[in-house]
Amino acid sequence: MHHDRSLIEARLKRVLDERIRPAVHPESVPLDVAVWHAPGEPVPVAEGLAAQHNPISVGEMWGPPWGTSWFRVSGTVPREWAGRTVEAVLDLGFDNRFTGNQSEALVHTPDGTPVKGVNPCNQWVRIGASVAGGEQVLLHLEAASNPMLLPPENSFRPTPLGDRETAGSEPLYRLTRMDLAVFDETVWELVQDLEVLGGLMHELPVDSGRRWELLRAIERALDAIDLQDVNGTAAAARSALAPALASPACASAHRISAVGHAHIDSAWLWPLRETVRKVARTAANMTALLEDAPEFVFAMSQAQQYAWIKEHRPEVYEKVKKAVAEGRFVPVGGMWVESDTNMPGSEALARQFVHGKRFFLQEFGLESEEVWLPDSFGYTAALPQIVKQAGARWFLTQKISWNQQNPFPHHTFQWEGIDGTRVFTHFPPIDTYNAQLSGAELAHAEANFRDKGAATRSLAPTGWGDGGGGTTREMLARAERVRDLEGSARVEWERPRDFFAKAEAEHPNPPVWSGELYLEIHRAVLTSQAKTKQGNRRSEHLLYEAELWAATAAVRAGFPYPYERLDRLWKTVLLHQFHDILPGSSIAWVHREAEKTYAAVTEELRSIVDAAQRALAGDPRASTHVVFNAAPHTRAGVAAGGAAPKAPADGRSVTAADRPGGGFVLDNGLLRVEVDGRGLVVSAYDQAADRETVAPGRAANLLQLHPDFPNMWDAWDVDAFYRNTVTDLVDADEVDLTDRRPQAASVRVVRSFGSSRVTQTLTLTAGEKRLDIDTEVDWREREKFLKAAFPLDLHTDRYACETQFGHVHRPTHTNTSWDAAKFEVCAHRFVHLEEPGFGVALVNDSTYGHDVTRDVRTDGTTTTVRLSLLRAPRYPDPGTDQGVHRFRYALVPGAGIGDAVREGYALNLPERRVPGDARVAPLVSIDNDAVVVTAVKLADDASGDVVVRLYESRGARARVRLDASFASGSVIACDLLERPSPDGPALTTTADGATFALRPFQITTLRLKRTAIERSPG
Repeated sequence: MHHDRSLIEARLKRVLDERIRPAVHPESVPLDVAVWHAPGEPVPVAEGLAAQHNPISVGEMWGPPWGTSWFRVSGTVPREWAGRTVEAVLDLGFDNRFTGNQSEALVHTPDGTPVKGVNPCNQWVRIGASVAGGEQVLLHLEAASNPMLLPPENSFRPTPLGDRETAGSEPLYRLTRMDLAVFDETVWELVQDLEVLGGLMHELPVDSGRRWELLRAIERALDAIDLQDVNGTAAAARSALAPALASPACASAHRISAVGHAHIDSAWLWPLRETVRKVARTAANMTALLEDAPEFVFAMSQAQQYAWIKEHRPEVYEKVKKAVAEGRFVPVGGMWVESDTNMPGSEALARQFVHGKRFFLQEFGLESEEVWLPDSFGYTAALPQIVKQAGARWFLTQKISWNQQNPFPHHTFQWEGIDGTRVFTHFPPIDTYNAQLSGAELAHAEANFRDKGAATRSLAPTGWGDGGGGTTREMLARAERVRDLEGSARVEWERPRDFFAKAEAEHPNPPVWSGELYLEIHRAVLTSQAKTKQGNRRSEHLLYEAELWAATAAVRAGFPYPYERLDRLWKTVLLHQFHDILPGSSIAWVHREAEKTYAAVTEELRSIVDAAQRALAGDPRASTHVVFNAAPHTRAGVAAGGAAPKAPADGRSVTAADRPGGGFVLDNGLLRVEVDGRGLVVSAYDQAADRETVAPGRAANLLQLHPDFPNMWDAWDVDAFYRNTVTDLVDADEVDLTDRRPQAASVRVVRSFGSSRVTQTLTLTAGEKRLDIDTEVDWREREKFLKAAFPLDLHTDRYACETQFGHVHRPTHTNTSWDAAKFEVCAHRFVHLEEPGFGVALVNDSTYGHDVTRDVRTDGTTTTVRLSLLRAPRYPDPGTDQGVHRFRYALVPGAGIGDAVREGYALNLPERRVPGDARVAPLVSIDNDAVVVTAVKLADDASGDVVVRLYESRGARARVRLDASFASGSVIACDLLERPSPDGPALTTTADGATFALRPFQITTLRLKRTAIERSPG
């Protein structure tokens, strides 16, 4: 029996490949083809249409890397084809393995109207369903010769093709087919019948009667085909299959809601400019498919991509808007882009929803309730609260199916965040966001579904993705056949919100998963492309400052609040948080552009800050300087969010002395630091606590170098075996005392290793129980991983990592496989470790990747915290991170969790000094240091109201009083979009503010209505 089945399967494959599929287009005539190769970057459509084209023949090479070629194809439909269906078949030289990761084109009519995209799995353009014969055909193809950068067989080898500056000019593609062809719908339908039944047959149990019924039906159909006359016998073959296709599914069959989809990376193996064209191609295809298939529903996320279509292809956008209004082209996600969720800061992740949801509301009148993040690299535990405060109800992801160690235990569940907020979450068991609705996929979805008995349905994002393309007519045909087919899950096209509503109704008490959705792969994205990550961190904090000081200056001095500039700059930063840009997993071109973009963003934001502070600072001719404190805690006597003339030195000082045996001792009366002759920190003594911080016999600020050659996914992955080999960088070229002022003392350490050089400045400042470390690395290594280690004399079974609007605790042990898998984790501004009564924080200004390990010896427990500074993967960017980098981080002994929060903000929001004599009161003040303000701004609706966002930062309950220093008529609790919300804390309003209570890590947005416009400078 098994032999019989194998023979039929082999026969089916060969007949399909060699006879039936070729008969779909049984007759063809060549089109005339001419081409114009655009010089440089893509040109407007009108220029491409009007350019001088030159003849080109099938078989000729075309397309240098990243080029654009405009093909003009023309011909005449043969008279003898009258009454038949005719298509243009256009093959640019496709490699059919990967749609959207190679050449593709958008087809236009002679007047420039977009028709549809063509790609490896969508090579046809319909000319007519019943032609008269003699029609003239003229089409224009804007073809992109994007290089194939997705490697076959996981061979992640360096390539120069990822940057136009290094890619060369040799053409990549050979023009393969440019024909007019007859389309035989009966044969095409036969292909779909055989693929569906053959795929289903293969997945059914070997001893299943249904499997053998299908096998015999397929055998009869193959017998009915005359291989020399497939077109004449296809109808008979279909008749042989009809009974098998008509047998209905059983009542208990799993239900799959298919959602048309085209996950489009906003940048990855192509630059941003190419994504602009990808979304136009895909949207043109999907709107055309919607017109042909009334049951079809297509969902697209990322407001940025809709904005691109609106700006660059308004004709396509009009079709999109019409389909959205009909409820069949569905905006989902409610975010500006499908961002990374681990590394964006608190306010940035909130603004992803603010800008995304607002775009959908303004453009389509839609409140997007489904958060759609199928491909991001793990999901922060802060997200459930952010989702709910953005007005969303449901969450979808797919990426956790990539876990290397631990299969996730649920597919439909409640996800609980750090504050206790829960969001109904679905994780499609089909295990792909590029579903094709194949027999194998449908069978896997049903067998894999982990909530059987309590739930009966799952979702399948269906269509070619990553590089776009979307759903195809073949997928529609499969869906039609498995809508109600014995042996298969039932499939129905359905809007995501309809799926979620049904899933939630049938599963009212789903299991709960508390905490982050940690992805057990792609851990190195927390470190790759350091300049991209630094650009993000610094832009986030500058945006906070720009809003704060611009709002303060608007209220205090009539400063014109830069609404449009801030909106544009926020959207630029949000775009670059896309899950292949901020994580550092894109080609060189993307990160080279990102570095330039961040530099421009920095310059513009600094100009806004400077102008606002200048408006506030008073007389610039004064002999004093005004100190502006943007940090959310009072610093050096200057209130949070306020400014004051610089205070005179308070008499506190730092001493520096030679250390016996070499090195130096720095002492400010709070902290005594010993730096040995190797330039390593061998002691950091907290004098108030009478406690050593550095583990006995160990050295802190130890740079360590590991080999870094993961099994695959170079820019994405670091594998646990990297720890097996380590080189401690203990040899120093220089260890010098470079600064011994009363206010600060610094030790400069220079090291050389490999082809690289690192210069560190270790500084102890008067009055600060914090050792600042400024590190500059001229990084020239390849496939290496650089860490900075701090072995601490602490025994603790967990540590805290800052995340958005709070922190998460992770284990220092590896009791379970889930614990062991977290060998590289994300932290924002701090990592904090604590024994009862004593804690230590390590804060940073631009580092996200960390690891924490524990070692118990006879002399006590050592808990080592390491910052991940630099990597040097060679795919997809062979020059990743080569060059000079600067990092700042600090060791804070004796720190409680509140100190960690404060010092993290202080490091990232340094004080600014401006000539002047004014004292500027904060717009709002908070009377509880546990409550942190993340935004002070004018309301986005230009009403002049002041909006304040804040959160409880320590994981405890807090009572707080907020006072406004301007005339305020009311205080209203809002959602993230600044709309009144009943879900905020109960407010007791006062004459100039409000008092309220917060739960642990609760986020609150308050809107303060101004009753008068003040014009005084301070």
